[in-house]
Amino acid sequence: MSIRESAQFRREARRRRAKRVRHRVVGTASRPRLAVHRSNRHVFAQLIDDEAGTTLAAVHDYRMETPEIEGASGKIARAKAVGQAIAAAAKEKGIESVVFDRAGYQYHGRVAALAEGAREGGLQF
Repeated sequence: MSIRESAQFRREARRRRAKRVRHRVVGTASRPRLAVHRSNRHVFAQLIDDEAGTTLAAVHDYRMETPEIEGASGKIARAKAVGQAIAAAAKEKGIESVVFDRAGYQYHGRVAALAEGAREGGLQF
């Protein structure tokens, strides 16, 4: 198996896991889905109302400076800041509770940091 084939296999495996989870995790207007996507460089978060098919809020770390967070550095610190920013955006819209969708990614590293930042920002899930 070449490097390209193994990378494609990992991508497809993640997509299968995400599809399996999406059958159970559904966002509503009162309790939207907090969807997470991570690339090699960046992390993205969206609040999605699946019933209406709309994105209520979205945050990414493109131009975000890395905050000084004790015990975290680099991409993990930015992911935690994205979590806090999406929680602030949710509070502005009157949303206090969400359903967490990790999109097939393992719950550790940047995904866990984003969730922790969202919880610190006041979101419940």
